[in-house]
Amino acid sequence: MKSAGFDSGSPAGAGAAVPVWRHRSTAAQRANWLCWLLGALLFYLGWQEISENTIWVFAADAPSAAWDMVSRMFPPRWHYVGQLWQPLVDTIHIATLGTLIGAVLAIPLAFLAARNTTPSRWLARPAALVVIVTSRSINSLIWAMLLVIMLGPGPLAGTIAIALRSVGFVGKLIYEAIEETDARQVEAIEATGASRLQVLGYGIVPQVMPAIVGTVVYRWDVNIRESTILGIVGAGGLGLPLAASVDTLAWPQVTLIFIAILVMVGVAEWGSNRIRSRLI
Repeated sequence: MKSAGFDSGSPAGAGAAVPVWRHRSTAAQRANWLCWLLGALLFYLGWQEISENTIWVFAADAPSAAWDMVSRMFPPRWHYVGQLWQPLVDTIHIATLGTLIGAVLAIPLAFLAARNTTPSRWLARPAALVVIVTSRSINSLIWAMLLVIMLGPGPLAGTIAIALRSVGFVGKLIYEAIEETDARQVEAIEATGASRLQVLGYGIVPQVMPAIVGTVVYRWDVNIRESTILGIVGAGGLGLPLAASVDTLAWPQVTLIFIAILVMVGVAEWGSNRIRSRLI
């Protein structure tokens, strides 16, 4: 915001006032410096806390240790690839099924949470928002840890963990898209005497369908990445052989798993872009 001051010493005349434009007012400048000061203070306090809990002798030796580990990772153990096919398929299944289940749960929640479609702003909307926020607040790895305890290790726990995590992400983006729909189209359909379901089906759903498709496909792409680490806690997928290889210091196997993850994520990225370009 610009503010104007006046230069009383202008040679244009005794009573002339020449406006002097400044980028910020004095109050805004002080607030800006205060924010920088608080940021610097937080950085200093955080760095001090980290320094007190860091063994710097080990940190100084990190480059040589990293180089030693990398040197042991090559060449990759190519004959191990036969044992990665099933975990690779499990990872894709976990991500795909988890995304679909999450989307099926998230879409109704989004309509309950949106201000312009919720049946009750005092009951249904707060309840839907609580579910969405809870899902977004807990990482899929934490969901997987809890589900492995309840359901036992395996892809089922990973699938449900991905679904529970996806509900919040998909639900939030879709309900925001619903609230941003063009009200004039809705009013035009309401003027014809359409019922509430008809208004939803013909006035709102067509407007948000591209957002629904794009969000679900994007979340599937993200879930492909997240599914690769769920096996670390026993929830199936490529994380299982990855954790086993790291525990046994089988670094050539770790390299091969990294290559498999990179290829899978690259194919998923390409596929999601193709799907979104065709459907949106």
